[in-house]
Order: sequence, then structure tokens, then C-alpha cells
Amino acid sequence: MITRETIDKVFETARVEEVIGDFVQLKRSGSNYKGLSPFSDERSPSFMVSPVKQIWKDFSSGKGGSVVTFLMEHEHFTYPEAIRFLANKYNIEIEETEVSQEDKIEANEKESLYLVSEFAKTYFHETLLNTEEGKAIGLSYFKERGFTNETIAKFGLGYSPESWDAFTKEALTKGYQLEFLEKVGLTITKEDGKHFDRFKGRVMFPIQSLSGRNLGFGGRILTNDKKAAKYLNSPESDIYHKSKVLYGIFHAKQAIAKQNNCYLVEGYTDVIQLHQAGIENVVASSGTALTPDQIRLINRLTKNITVLFDGDAAGLRASVRGIDLILEEGMNVKVCTFPDGDDPDSFARKNSYEDLVHYLENNAKDFIQFKASLLMNEANNDPIKKAELIRDMVVSISKIPDRIKREIYIQETARIMDISEQVIRDTLAQIMQKDISEAGKKLKNSETSGQTAFEVVKNEPKVIQDKVDIIYDLERKIIEMLLLYGSHEADFDDFILKANEEGEMLEEKETNTFKVFQRIYLSLQEDEVELANPMFQGIYTDLINYYNQNEEFNVEHYLMQLSPEHSQMVTDILMSEERELLHNWETKHIYVKTKTQNVSQYVSETIISLREYLINKLILDLMNNFSKEEESDSGEIMATINDYNKLKVSLTNKIGRIRSTYI
Repeated sequence: MITRETIDKVFETARVEEVIGDFVQLKRSGSNYKGLSPFSDERSPSFMVSPVKQIWKDFSSGKGGSVVTFLMEHEHFTYPEAIRFLANKYNIEIEETEVSQEDKIEANEKESLYLVSEFAKTYFHETLLNTEEGKAIGLSYFKERGFTNETIAKFGLGYSPESWDAFTKEALTKGYQLEFLEKVGLTITKEDGKHFDRFKGRVMFPIQSLSGRNLGFGGRILTNDKKAAKYLNSPESDIYHKSKVLYGIFHAKQAIAKQNNCYLVEGYTDVIQLHQAGIENVVASSGTALTPDQIRLINRLTKNITVLFDGDAAGLRASVRGIDLILEEGMNVKVCTFPDGDDPDSFARKNSYEDLVHYLENNAKDFIQFKASLLMNEANNDPIKKAELIRDMVVSISKIPDRIKREIYIQETARIMDISEQVIRDTLAQIMQKDISEAGKKLKNSETSGQTAFEVVKNEPKVIQDKVDIIYDLERKIIEMLLLYGSHEADFDDFILKANEEGEMLEEKETNTFKVFQRIYLSLQEDEVELANPMFQGIYTDLINYYNQNEEFNVEHYLMQLSPEHSQMVTDILMSEERELLHNWETKHIYVKTKTQNVSQYVSETIISLREYLINKLILDLMNNFSKEEESDSGEIMATINDYNKLKVSLTNKIGRIRSTYI
């Protein structure tokens, strides 16, 4: 585990404008930078970077955060991967906490597997480009497929020599251990101790993780040897799990996120050819049937998948089963097929980028339309087969977790198949009841055997806001004041009642100096107010604790300790003023007044407004309950309402006095 000292040093050293500048073209805008959003297509810049606050905000997508958050969003790194990336960029030595000897051995072994795999990738690529055999066999094959030098380099394509142990010999000479060569499946050792290369005589397709680390390989044989498999993949290892990997995901991730769609194909060359043609948001399932883990990997980037099938109808029926898995993950699915005799690879070679985009956009069908047309051809007007077809389609609909989507597809299926919606609903109910019954049996069996089948986890309720939510706005303002001015000292005026010599109660102004966070905390404590929004309450508690432990507020340091959800909200609040810069008001001689001009007034008015709103709410609740109470209680309720109304008038007057003080 990376030490806290290393993480702190990374945050202190890394400059958000420098790191983001490597990925986004930024232009100076006052004290900030702005540029086009890397997360959406736009013509006017809505992406802001604040060097002073060391945060960024993309107003088009709503994303924002620290330099680490940017790498996690843009490069889809995990938190440790982002820290390591920045440490490497700024030449910071990574210190790790003490771990057990077993953990050390496991971590070292896993890192050794990555190093061996990376060495193999480099070896195969250089063999392709720099040896006579590699150029004559491997490079000529890739050139025949139409791949350019840039594409070959980008995907790290390579060639493994025909010799039995050329790669293994080279790896051992370079100091790599045979144990790790075997564990990643690059070398096979026989019983007699002799070893040979698994991929000998094959062109090589490196398979990379989402973050770009080399996990394994796919190798294609170029001879007509019927005993050898045409394609051969690396075996399962500690770093390579076929069912969790998608070929091309590293090169496709940004395009998938930006275009909010992922094209799913079958083969390596399909991915590469489409990518070279300009369709970069494309991945393949690495020689396996589509799995839930692979779908969830795409789900991190987009909710939309378009499956591209070959024109060969024979394989369609089997391939279409993967659609149900996609639906089960709550994703949206479209299907596009190519003309007979074409696959994505060949079709991309024949057509320009414009024609390719036009074809994909105009021929992608919703999964229900596709499945109906496919199965109708099989039914061939046979009533029994048509009934089976409808049931097949309803099974797919039953996989959809969203009820509204299910309802829409019920209506669409009824229209396409010319059958009543009620029949489809009845069939759907039967199928879902059967699934529930089977799940219940599994649960009962697991309980009998003493095993836990599953655990129900309650999701945190989401806060639903009205178009105008006064309490939400006021609570957000309180968080904003704590973030922007929490450690500032200011003079606050209080109006209190004091008796004069004659015993009359007169109002007197008293001025006290507080830090803003102290004033807010004391005011809310005095009124026993707890923020209604769970997220704001969580951030409020964090901020009060932070200010009690730190003299000054450091944005980077504070963001480090927040959850991604809280970090997103904090960034949004901190960058709200920068949003005004996008309009270039000053060039139009319009100057936006900043809140720093009267912090005391801003704080006092917000706190009093919140109290006033809560009192209004109490009065309204009492009025609503008034008619329900017995007559004997009505006098007491009316007295309470009158007291609240007096307090409300007092608060209104107080706001007026505060405003007049600062004019």
C-alpha cells in the first residue's frame, strides 16, 4: 500500500494545469485556464482549470475534482494507478507501508509477471520490424490486411519466430526467470525439461488492461496446419483473466466515454481496422463468449452498446445470446449487421470514414427489432415457431431491470408481432415468477447447506430536488461559505435586548469577531439545526472537523479525504464562480460582484434565511394539523403558531438591520 507521505507529496507536487495540459489544450483565462471538454463534443469551451485552487470543472458533463480525479475520469485509472502515474511524472519515489512476507511475495510475483509480459510485447514487436523473418512473414501479413505503420506501432503488433525456443532463449539471456515465463504462458516446459515457445510462428496481438498494462497475447498462425488452432490466446494467469478483459479497451476508452457508445466486435483485426478507419470506440471480447465482467467493464464508460455482427447468418443465432447478458446489466443495446460476405474488418477497408459512420448510424437496430427480424426468418410462418419466437423475445425483455424500459419493449413487441400486450405481459409474469421461484429454491438449498446465497444491500436514497428547492439552495450556500471563507475572521453584529435604567427592554448592537466556520457552527448549534440534505450534512461535518484540526484550508489536502461523490459536489461549489468566466462578462463591461465584499453579511443573511424558512415550515405543519386536533388542543396550537409568527417577524427585521449595516 502506498504510504500517506507519498500521497501527500504527490498532491503537493503535481500541478493540475500541467497534468491536464498533457491531455487538453488549455488557454489562459484570467487567473484560470479553459478549454474544450474532453468528455463531450462541444464548440464553446466549458472546461475550467483553477491553478489557485488546484481543481478542475467540466460544466458540460458536470464532472470535476482534483488532479487525481481527472486521471481517474479521463484515463480510467484506479486511485493507486493515478498516484503512481503522477509519482512517475514528477520523479517522486513511491514508499509503501510494511506488508506481510506473503503479501510481499505475491506482489513481487505479480509485478514480475507484468514485466515478463511487457518484455515479450517489446520483443515480438521488434522481431516484426527488425528481422528478415519478421518482415517477410509477419509484417507482410499486416500490410496485406491494410494496417499502416502507425497502426502497427499503436497496437504493438508483433511476430514470434518459427524457431522452437527463440523467445525463451532471449528472455532467459536477459535475466527473466523461467518460472514467470511459464506462469504467463509464454513458455511451455515438457516433462523431460525441454522448453519451447507457446506462440512460435504466429503474428502477435498484445492484450492490454484498461490502464495500458500488458496482460497477455493473442497469436494467429499463418500456415495451413490443420492440427494447430488458427488463434491461440495466453492461458489464464494471475494477471490475465480472459472473461474480464476486452481487446482494444485501452485505446478505445476515451472515445467510448466521449461518444457515449461502444461498438462490440468479435476479432482483433475488426478492432484494429475500425480504429484505423476512424471508429475508435470499438472493442472485442478477446476470443471468448461475452461475459458479465466484460459488460461491466464497458458499463464504467457508457450505458450504450452497439453489437456489430458479421453478415454470416449461421453464427448470428449463437452470438445474439450475449444480448440478454447486456440487457441484464441494465444497458441499452443496438445491433448492426453487415452485408453477406462482409465483417467489420473487410467492410471498413472498402469504405471511407463518412460512409462507414453513415452505415453504422442508419443500420443499427434496436435489439427487439433485430431479434424479431432474425427469428421471424427462422419461424417461416410456422405458428408454433412463431409462438416460440415471441416467448424468446419476452425472455429477453424479462432481463431488463428497468420497469419503464420493459413496458416500452412490451408495446414494441406487441406491435411488431401483431399480438396483444396483455398476452406478452402474462407471459412475462410467468417467466419472472419462474425466475423468482428458482431463486427461492437456490436460497433454500443454500440455507440448508449452511451457505449464504446472497446479501441484500440497501442503496442510499437519492435526494430528489424540485425545480426550486429553497432549503437545498440555502444549505448549499452554507457549504459554499465554509469552503470559500471558513478560516476567514470577520466581525459579526448581533442585536440583543438589554434593560436600561428605567427597566425598559431596548435593542443594542454587539459586535464580536469569529472565524466564519465558528460562527456558522455556533449558529446552527444554537438553533439545533441539522442540514436536511445527507450529502451536505456529511460535507458539513467533514469541514467543521477539518477546520478544528487545521489553521488554513488546503483544497488538495481536503479533497484527498473525500468520497468521489462528495468530491464532485465540493468541486462543483468551488468552481461555481469560475462558471461566470465562461461568459466573458468583463469584455462586455459587466462586472460580477463577488461575495468577499461582505462575508459577514452573506453569512448572517444565509443563516437567518434558513431559520426563517424552517420556521415557515413548522407553521405550515401546525396549520395542516390544526383541523385534525381536538378542540381542547386548538388553543395551544394557535398560541404556538403566534409565537412562531412573532419570531418570524423578528428574523425579518433582523435581516433588514444587517443589510442596512453593510450599505
